Amino acid sequence: MDEVPAQNSKPEVLRVITQKIDDVTQLLRTQRDLLRQRGMNLPSGSLDNLRTLKGQIDELSRTMIDNLVELRSLRALAETSALVNSSLSTEDVLNQVMDTVIALTRAERGYIALRNKHTGDLEFRIARGMDQAQLDNSKGLIVSKTIVNDVAQSGEAILTDNASADKRYNASESIAGYNLRSIVAVPLKVRDEVIGVAYCDNRFMPGVFRAQEMDVLTAFANQAAVAIENAQLFEASRIRLGEVTEIRDRMRNLFTSIANGVITVDKENRVLIVNTAMHHILGVSGDVALAGENLDDVLPLMPEHFTERLLQVHEEGSQHRIELTVTMPNTGIRHWTVALSPLRDEGNPNAGVTIVVSDMTEQKMLTSQLAEVKLFLPSALFEHFRDASTIDMQGQEREITAMFADVRGFTTFSENLEPEDLMRVINKYLSLASDAIGLFEGITDKYLGDAVTGLWNTQFNPQEDHVVRAVSAALQLRLDLMAQHEVLPEDERLFYGIGVHTGPAVIGNVGSQDRKELAALGEAHDIAKYLQEQAGEGEIIISQAVYDEVEDVFECAPVEARRPKPGYEDVAMYRVVKRKKATGSLFIDDELRDLLGDIS
Repeated sequence: MDEVPAQNSKPEVLRVITQKIDDVTQLLRTQRDLLRQRGMNLPSGSLDNLRTLKGQIDELSRTMIDNLVELRSLRALAETSALVNSSLSTEDVLNQVMDTVIALTRAERGYIALRNKHTGDLEFRIARGMDQAQLDNSKGLIVSKTIVNDVAQSGEAILTDNASADKRYNASESIAGYNLRSIVAVPLKVRDEVIGVAYCDNRFMPGVFRAQEMDVLTAFANQAAVAIENAQLFEASRIRLGEVTEIRDRMRNLFTSIANGVITVDKENRVLIVNTAMHHILGVSGDVALAGENLDDVLPLMPEHFTERLLQVHEEGSQHRIELTVTMPNTGIRHWTVALSPLRDEGNPNAGVTIVVSDMTEQKMLTSQLAEVKLFLPSALFEHFRDASTIDMQGQEREITAMFADVRGFTTFSENLEPEDLMRVINKYLSLASDAIGLFEGITDKYLGDAVTGLWNTQFNPQEDHVVRAVSAALQLRLDLMAQHEVLPEDERLFYGIGVHTGPAVIGNVGSQDRKELAALGEAHDIAKYLQEQAGEGEIIISQAVYDEVEDVFECAPVEARRPKPGYEDVAMYRVVKRKKATGSLFIDDELRDLLGDIS
């Protein structure tokens, strides 16, 4: 017998030995025939021993081949399991698992169905053919759902080498209708919970799958199920992380967009969150990280009642709203409205405090400005103003009309009255002047003893017809004065002398830091006062500039100066007699004028 090459594989060695045995058997048979011709025979049992030896070698060969196949499957199983467990994408894991299942079982087709965690139903996620191509599922899956459901419910693997003849399943419509043959299905289990089923079949050949393939596939399925579960958990965590990140970004955008300042602190008063508006209120750059700082460092020198309310919120979970005047290092004295409320966390209703700060400093300044304006604006005119920030309180030069009215003979009259009576009488006359000025939306500038000044077309009451308004107010004052004389004692009947001029002036607040008042400085005021000095009792004297604007509205007569003064020699003057007929004008707001126009 020739020597068997040592480098050959063990199955090859057994094949060579089997071949040698066959050759020896054939040689012995030839020798036996020759010996029988000579009356002799082979030693007893020679051929039987060779046949027995061959049978034993054949059995050993089959066992070795099976072992090698199983070993090859286990090696492939280990390699593929490592590869599957290295991926965190569910689709990638499913594809790798399906390819491995096809390779291990040599199936014609393979499917993986996973249980929907919300509905509990099995959903086919992937289908693969023997050539690793995706199967067309557009016309439905040709599988035995009976076997798939049985595996999912029992958690046990199922193997049938000829499903059509298997008494357990030959009544199944899918098996009979699709003519399914060999089928193996194993559960995908994680911690004894079936999360899916791996299914393989062959529609043409029975007996393709054996218990050995089922066992290997079951072992692989256990590892694959863990990998699938891990991938699903990772994807769920990634989705949850995305949701949390989106919520965080929305909250950050919300905090950023809130106009009020927001600070949140924990139970130890460590700062958790500070929004952009609060950085601005504190006069701190948004790049400065305040989170983690102690609240006393972020809000130093806070009033005692703020600290008391903060403690109450921590201890009682109460809510408070307080007004504070604080001094901040970067912004100085500020006026804040502060709302304090508990910071609630899941499972912890008092995780800290939310502090919402509204900086009311500018609003208080505007309110103060409006209060100043209200002192010298008629109430009807004051309602037109909604934003004091648009008013120039410092001084503005513009064309205005000024009316100067002085009570004639009041000095002599006052000498014979008691102080109380004097104040009573003068207030009646000053009120008449103020009412007339306000009626035509003028500003009562100031009271100078028994004199009153009215202004039109200032930055507080801009008007296109300011000259006509001023003269109309003067006539109204004269009419009101005559009406009041009807009810006054004869010894209290006094008259106004009135002067009106239109020209440039500077309008603004004058005075000290503690006390200021509106003033009109310039030609308009000075000439109006000079014209008033030329007026007799009950007379209205206007300048040339005023006459040029109102000659079509009022009947006027030129007059000479009664009391000339240096510097006013060129001032021409007219006495207002009355309003011309059909020249009356209602001084009403635009909205009411439009409404009346629609009615007419």
